[in-house]
Amino acid sequence: MTQPPRDDVPYGPDVSYGSPPGPDAPDAPDLSMVHLPPDAQQRLSRMRQGKQLFTSDLSVNEFLLVREAGFRPVGLVLGSSVYHVGLQMARWGRNMEMDRLTQAMYHARELAMTRMEAEAHELGADGIVGVRLDIDFKEFGNDLAEFIAVGTAVVGDEPPPTGGTWRNARGLPFTSDLSGQDFWTLVQAGYAPLGMVMGTCVYHIAHRGPFAALQTMGTNVEIEQYTEALYDARELAMSRMQAEAEALHAEGIVGVQLLSLPHRWGGHTTEFFAIGTAVRPLREDHVIAKPGLVLPLTDGGRW
Repeated sequence: MTQPPRDDVPYGPDVSYGSPPGPDAPDAPDLSMVHLPPDAQQRLSRMRQGKQLFTSDLSVNEFLLVREAGFRPVGLVLGSSVYHVGLQMARWGRNMEMDRLTQAMYHARELAMTRMEAEAHELGADGIVGVRLDIDFKEFGNDLAEFIAVGTAVVGDEPPPTGGTWRNARGLPFTSDLSGQDFWTLVQAGYAPLGMVMGTCVYHIAHRGPFAALQTMGTNVEIEQYTEALYDARELAMSRMQAEAEALHAEGIVGVQLLSLPHRWGGHTTEFFAIGTAVRPLREDHVIAKPGLVLPLTDGGRW
């Protein structure tokens, strides 16, 4: 994406899951046209031809639960974007969103995510589980940061009970930042992930003048100027995350995290980042078997 989602942007009618995206579906990149480094193409080609070896950053427990949920890992996939984050001037005493920086953080993450999805597409994957999004500011250039997306591509053993495929309404592999344990629970309860959705807002928090600081010295009092800034920034991030979920025709978002990331912009400019996994129902009932009590029939651990 090149623009943060806006609440007033209309979305098209429902798209059936697993069907080709229609003209009213949200724009989706053509993953076959995404440029990948030659070394990545060679690695993916060998894995696709071998059909045996897979790589994964899932723990042993996560791997076994993902298999139990009916998905087979096919390979570790990643996407990267080294991005120069531009400059924007802020007014010293004014709360305001730094829209140019917000746009940069959106675009850089989207580049990394799209390249990760393209690698999964090359492996014929239905989705990507255990996705991590990291930012690493580099020392070899001013305002240079590497945005990294990494996860494990998986293929479903069977199509979903609703028919179609496990891919989302945009025809892309689903993405999820849930742990393997949470992913298993989600599928067992009759839900499927659609994709990771996120919202960001880089916000400048106004400075207080010396007279205002003296007035509140030694007293218990709310600083409404700061409350308003932090409240507004988080609400903007949340609303943009929700707009992405609506574009995927999701029923809800699970595993939401609200993060405050100062990066390198000083104490009064912070990125407020909301991220979660959008989900859709696979069946009407959402009941999983309750765990039962198991008593060992051994005497003090000896047979």
